[in-house]
Amino acid sequence: MPDAPVLGQSKKVKLDEGAFGARFHGPLVHQSVRAEQAARRRGTAATKTRAMVSGGGAKPWRQKGTGRARAGSNRSPIWTGGGVVFGPQPRSYTFKVNRKEQRAALRSALSLHAERASIALLDATSFKAPKTSDALDLLHDWGQPLPTLVVLSPEESSAALSFRNLARVAVLTAENVGEAIAACVRSSRVGRAHSILFESAHSISFRLDSSGIFTPSPTFSMKFSRIVRIARTSARMVRSAASVPASTDEPKSTSRTHSDSVSPAAAARDSSTRSSAS
Repeated sequence: MPDAPVLGQSKKVKLDEGAFGARFHGPLVHQSVRAEQAARRRGTAATKTRAMVSGGGAKPWRQKGTGRARAGSNRSPIWTGGGVVFGPQPRSYTFKVNRKEQRAALRSALSLHAERASIALLDATSFKAPKTSDALDLLHDWGQPLPTLVVLSPEESSAALSFRNLARVAVLTAENVGEAIAACVRSSRVGRAHSILFESAHSISFRLDSSGIFTPSPTFSMKFSRIVRIARTSARMVRSAASVPASTDEPKSTSRTHSDSVSPAAAARDSSTRSSAS
């Protein structure tokens, strides 16, 4: 079973085999990281076609007799200042990655870091006030090369402020870490973390169980799980609204009797006809 040291202490904590002992899936990690990077693209690049460029309504010169090449508009793509052919247009670069695939990619990345011994735990409650020197001492005592990713809970602001000022150290919350851990697999480039530091005391993504094993907590999920829950709740509300029985009140009858539908003149003619017949 893999283990990880606790910074500032001499003990080690056992890591959960299911989250930190999985087999590495390179294609899944690559696909998840590519999906995360593609989703961050704004996709606002745009060019104007010849229909969008202003001007060009008049023919530059007559069709024949000038000796020049025929031209119908000075906004043609071959003209300076003309439109662009097949240029970029605003679009979305996002593509779907299945939830099980994303979680498998995250387990693969965590397992690879556990195998490399580049995961450690941190007791963030030891930071009573922001102090960068204490954070720097912890990293130096750990001995792992930078850059480093520090995962904290939102409540641990003192620890976050302490690590935030360090060069080549990124601080993220568990909700936003997502594929950042998976992106840490290729760690030789600057900007990608070589090591990961988890906050262990009040972590919202992992917890220490009664047997002393560092396991994922029930709230451990990907970022889009909240969207999935909202979508399922909305669908459930729609189904429940559709299943509500209709009102038992009988609608008022709109049918009219013969007397209501006959005009007074027609009724008088009918009465006179019956009297003459009698």
